[in-house]
Amino acid sequence: MSRRVLDAIPYARFLGVAVEHVDGQLECVLPFRDEIVGNARLPAVHGGVLGAFLELTALLRLLDESGSERVPKPITFMADYLRTAGPTTTRARAEIFKLGRRIATVHVVAWQDHPSRPVASGNGKFLL
Repeated sequence: MSRRVLDAIPYARFLGVAVEHVDGQLECVLPFRDEIVGNARLPAVHGGVLGAFLELTALLRLLDESGSERVPKPITFMADYLRTAGPTTTRARAEIFKLGRRIATVHVVAWQDHPSRPVASGNGKFLL
């Protein structure tokens, strides 16, 4: 995944998302910054930031799979918030359930301390 692709997506630039390949799988990394806090009393990452991060992870997974630099367009995306995302790095991986000629269905899971304890998950359909 080229840095140029990430730089072409404004909210990827704003969030400071990085991409790594871990155990042969694309993994997105959202570094913690004070600007992404939604609840300063906890502190907790803003739900909108988590939702954007989940959707971005799905998009980047689709780009990685296709080898194209043409960004898929979201049709629908739904996020489930499972626990508080605290003031630390958040990671996410996406699994493509179905990759058709025009539509793809993707599931994403985000976590902080361990993949078995997700903070959020999402499902989306994308126009390729």
